[in-house]
Amino acid sequence: MSLDNHLKEYRARIGVNQQELGAMVHVSRQTISLIERGDCSPSVTLALKIAKGFNVPVEDIFDYVEDDE
Repeated sequence: MSLDNHLKEYRARIGVNQQELGAMVHVSRQTISLIERGDCSPSVTLALKIAKGFNVPVEDIFDYVEDDE
């Protein structure tokens, strides 16, 4: 299973960098980078904070994908 995301695209839409988004949701720039690259999945709380920051449903940014096994 994996969690795909559109975080980078949403950041670009509002014109903020990783550092600024991290400050908005109270995490480091490195955390935002890890999430964007798919190297880390955010906690439910963080995913909801991010979605709220963009004023969109969490499903618009994060998408759960099941593996074919």
